[in-house]
Amino acid sequence: MTKSELIAMLAASNPHLRQPDAELIVSTIFEEISAALARGDRVELRGFGAFSTKRREARLGRNPRTGAAVSVAGKTVPYFKPGKELRERINRGGAAAPAAAAAPAAASRPERAKARRGAPHPAA
Repeated sequence: MTKSELIAMLAASNPHLRQPDAELIVSTIFEEISAALARGDRVELRGFGAFSTKRREARLGRNPRTGAAVSVAGKTVPYFKPGKELRERINRGGAAAPAAAAAPAAASRPERAKARRGAPHPAA
């Protein structure tokens, strides 16, 4: 779902809201969540989840093309932890079978070999 689809659904399910009003509401909510995270605050929406930030320390990475060591600066990244109600709704949601029954089906898929750069292709 995109932001514009969310706005359209909000306006359609609330006939007293005009489309521009629904757009203002959605934009304001996103802006306030973003501003709180930029300040380092945690945003908790009961039953939905919590938005917070996590610090990633500086590290030594690799240039995937050359393999050369590259210094990666530390940074703060947004993090979302779903709430219990959201997790439960997703897990029972569209799938008729429980998650435990879906696991064997995933395990029965044939494994594919991972391709590596520079490695010769396997004979077909």
